[in-house]
Amino acid sequence: MDGEHYFSAQPAGELSLREIGVTLAGSPYRLTTASGVFSPDRIDAGTQVLLANAPTPPPGGNLLDLGCGWGPVSLTLALKSPRATVWAVDVNERALDLVRRNAHIMGLDNINACRPEDVPADLGFTTIWSNPPIRVGKNELHAMLEHWLPRLDAGSDAWLVVQKNLGSDSLQRWLDTEFPGLTVARTTTNKGYRVLRVRKRG
Repeated sequence: MDGEHYFSAQPAGELSLREIGVTLAGSPYRLTTASGVFSPDRIDAGTQVLLANAPTPPPGGNLLDLGCGWGPVSLTLALKSPRATVWAVDVNERALDLVRRNAHIMGLDNINACRPEDVPADLGFTTIWSNPPIRVGKNELHAMLEHWLPRLDAGSDAWLVVQKNLGSDSLQRWLDTEFPGLTVARTTTNKGYRVLRVRKRG
């Protein structure tokens, strides 16, 4: 993380762009990342597990990538659901700029990269995918999930990937207790990560 918190709104380090090769939705791309964002050199292991194990996203509606970083989840959602609108949400302005750069490189025009407060308050989501920023601390993480998970459309799913040794099981128990209108299930365990499906009851 280049020695700084990737969840800072304005990373303090000098902008240092880099190009990396990645595979998204089965196709290779050369994309831009930078210092001061999460996992700038590769698609991190947790996101790889999420992308490999989440189902095909809904074909339409509003899709949310919560904590988007430089954009591997958002870009995948946009590729797989070209008629949907993808909301790439992060507090890190540098990360949001990288999502926009990469969407332009890939010719994608269905991504809105923005800060949380810039998402319309009445917007609901047909799915939420997230590799949530566990290291922000439990209180901030819980507040974030309390804000976004209730905005799932009825009958829709959120897919969260959490490292087992960073509290995936305790997070699952908290979700079960905190959200009586949601059902939570563990769908995958791989490479030390759990994928949780959180469904809003219809």
